[in-house]
Amino acid sequence: MADNKKPAKGPDKKANRRGAARLAAVQALYQMDIGGTGIDDIFAEFESHWLGNEVEGDTYLPAEAAFFRDVVAGVVRDQGKLDPLIDDALSKGWPLKRIDAILRAVLRAGSYELEHRKDVPGRVVVSEYVDVAHAFVEPEETGMINAVLDQIARQFRADEFARG
Repeated sequence: MADNKKPAKGPDKKANRRGAARLAAVQALYQMDIGGTGIDDIFAEFESHWLGNEVEGDTYLPAEAAFFRDVVAGVVRDQGKLDPLIDDALSKGWPLKRIDAILRAVLRAGSYELEHRKDVPGRVVVSEYVDVAHAFVEPEETGMINAVLDQIARQFRADEFARG
């Protein structure tokens, strides 16, 4: 039976490490938002304690540390530009400041990646952050994540989305 569970090889392994980095980035951004933790402390904590380690009985997947750092640092650097974009994509009457902190972290990370990580297809970015959101919120809230990130993706990656 154990033979069925072989470790992923090649691109799947990289995708899993990126997925773990996205999840960790969202958790780090959430922690920074809620607790006011600084970026240097977040990097030190996540890289030594969370990424690829066992915490309270749960084993965290090894994450691509450089990707994790890029997303977290990029969101921190560009938050003043990202937040208004997200606000515009949200339903009127529900500004970003009214959205739960974990959802803000997902939307900020996804928006950053859509704008700056052209090495990852836009539809993959949207799908990955919807998957990350599933770890924290109810299905109807993941629908909101999908809709907002899809709208932002069409701004940053119009050529990709025009092709169908």
